[in-house]
Amino acid sequence: MDIAEQVRALLTTKFGVDPLSVTPEAPLRKLGVDSLALEELRLLIEDGLDVDLEDVELTPRDSFGQLLAAVHVAAA
Repeated sequence: MDIAEQVRALLTTKFGVDPLSVTPEAPLRKLGVDSLALEELRLLIEDGLDVDLEDVELTPRDSFGQLLAAVHVAAA
């Protein structure tokens, strides 16, 4: 499972997001991810993918694609 699939799976299983709505251009807030949920998601990603996103500044206005880009950079 690649990073995008893992993060999509977290959004669908932990936050109840419809998997069909998780597209690269979808703003996180439109997926129902507010600032508190984004922090929880960040921690889940860090634990599940063994990456450090502490210095990454994301907001619910950022897109799923921007989140993935940040995770890819942190994983490199």
